[in-house]
Amino acid sequence: MKPRYKRAVFADGFTVSIQANGGAYCHPRSDHAHEYYSVELGFPSKPCPFIIDYAEDRDNLTGTVYGYVPASIVRKMIEAHGGLLEGEIPPLVS
Repeated sequence: MKPRYKRAVFADGFTVSIQANGGAYCHPRSDHAHEYYSVELGFPSKPCPFIIDYAEDRDNLTGTVYGYVPASIVRKMIEAHGGLLEGEIPPLVS
């Protein structure tokens, strides 16, 4: 069964889905990785400058997925939005 992470909610109200499993645009593409080098983000509540370059549809920044977003970028995004309040984040490489 593919792991499904609950939508991430950050301190400033920003939300986004962050997924990593065998069917997601992540590395490694595995349901059982201990850490991920990149993850798939989806459907952010508002455009986020940290991830725009990874958007599948740059004309619909809140209605698209963002594939293979490096763990370092995800960490910067989390910090910029004040940290995680609710939801889940796949295990990211340090």
